[in-house]
Amino acid sequence: MATMIVFCGLDCAQCEAYQATQANDRAWQERVLAKWREEYHAPDMPFAAVICDGCRGPRAGGYCAECPVRACAINKAYETCADCPDYACAELEKFFAMVPQAKANLDALKAQR
Repeated sequence: MATMIVFCGLDCAQCEAYQATQANDRAWQERVLAKWREEYHAPDMPFAAVICDGCRGPRAGGYCAECPVRACAINKAYETCADCPDYACAELEKFFAMVPQAKANLDALKAQR
C-alpha cells in the first residue's frame, strides 16, 4: 500500500479507520470502533471516529479532527510540519514522544527538501 504521510508525520494509509472507510466496509469500521473503544478507554466513542478520509480529506476521524498539530498546519497551509520553520515545536514534540515513527517520517521528508 502506498504511504500517505500527513501533517504530523503519521501515515494515514496505515490506519485501520482510514482503510475501512476507503473500502466502504461498515463491518470493518465497527471492529475498529470496538477495538478503539477498548484501547482508548472510551466506551462512548461515536461511530464517526472511524469514518476517515485522512487528515487532508473532508472527513478526519478519531482525534485527528480536533488535533492542534493538524489545525496549525492547515492554518499555515503546510503540506506537513516538516515545511514549517518552527519544525519540532513544543506541540509536535509532545506528539513525537507518543509516536516516534511520526518524527522519523517527518525527518525523512525534511532531509529530502
